[in-house]
Amino acid sequence: MTEEVRRIMLEFADDTGLGGSGQAPRRYLWTDAHAVCNFLGLYRRTGDDGFRHLALELVDQVHHVLGRHRDDDPRSGWISGLDDAEGEAHPTAGGLRIGKDRGERRPDESYDERAEWDRDGQYYHYLTKWMHALSRTSAVCGEAKYCRWAVELAKAAHAGFVTVSPVSGAHRLRWKMSIDLSYPLVASSGHHDPLDGFITYNEIGLCASRDAPDAEMPALGVENADTALMLEGGRWETDDPLGIGGLLFDAGRLLQLAAAGQIADVTLLASLHSAARSSIEVYTARMQPGRPADYRLAFRELGLSIGLHAVTHMQAVLDGKPGLATDSRHGELTALAGYAPLRLEIEEYWREPARQEARSWLDHHDINRVMLATSLLPDEFLAV
Repeated sequence: MTEEVRRIMLEFADDTGLGGSGQAPRRYLWTDAHAVCNFLGLYRRTGDDGFRHLALELVDQVHHVLGRHRDDDPRSGWISGLDDAEGEAHPTAGGLRIGKDRGERRPDESYDERAEWDRDGQYYHYLTKWMHALSRTSAVCGEAKYCRWAVELAKAAHAGFVTVSPVSGAHRLRWKMSIDLSYPLVASSGHHDPLDGFITYNEIGLCASRDAPDAEMPALGVENADTALMLEGGRWETDDPLGIGGLLFDAGRLLQLAAAGQIADVTLLASLHSAARSSIEVYTARMQPGRPADYRLAFRELGLSIGLHAVTHMQAVLDGKPGLATDSRHGELTALAGYAPLRLEIEEYWREPARQEARSWLDHHDINRVMLATSLLPDEFLAV
């Protein structure tokens, strides 16, 4: 398995401009967050320092590509507006672009839902994935600057994406913002964004206290409090396999944060487990296993398989922390663990070379192969 992941990730590095390949950088924030964790996982697994260097090079390249304005944009420099020296020191202070092929929609352009998927901007749930990647980089490499950049990204994202109702005073997160975070591109709210934010902010808090105890870090108290309020009354069920995987990823991080003493109240865990279980039941009832690869999206299915790996991790956490174990938690995890054959089925389906020739695979080649690698070697991505 390690050798397969090694091959996938080295090919990805060569194809997207890493490791002196000579290719022009091709950066996309979601894919690259997974890739950083994959390189760190390979470094931990093999001891090969080349993978650590690739992870750090990728972080640097993401900041210098997605932290700056596009080549086809009349603006230039860091999207934060900082000068070159300050931007180098604080590359995430203005957020990070998605990395879509087309430029963002201008404020005076009409909204086209289909076209918007192909246009640049900033996604909150991509930014939380990058915060996670930076936190893991800090943990593995022992350099406080990565944790600091995660904190600064959290503050920029929260300030840019949160909007407050003038009537009720309620806070919510917008789905997509402009590159400079000055106006919404999609003003509706992402289903799991407050959950991602709450857990990721706490992960960064653990990163700061555990991995950078001597570095003075800005606190995320306001951000934590805001997202905690947004969770109240939340319903997390979804029929999207990527969304189900995200629920399990968040549940796994929540349990690890509780085990580390970062989060005291884990009552949220029960609703995440319950929502994931009922969501998988709906998803599997609607599955069409015989559908050709051309009519399936690998990265969405692989998101679910990654999440199902988190179930095994949660069981290990409970085994190591008896104080967190309850009959109901064990019961929910046992039920979720019963879907391990589905995880294996997804991985085996997309490992088949013929299916990697399908148009649906090739159209999303980078994200598909990187997420397959994450599912085959998930430990670093699932850690906090």
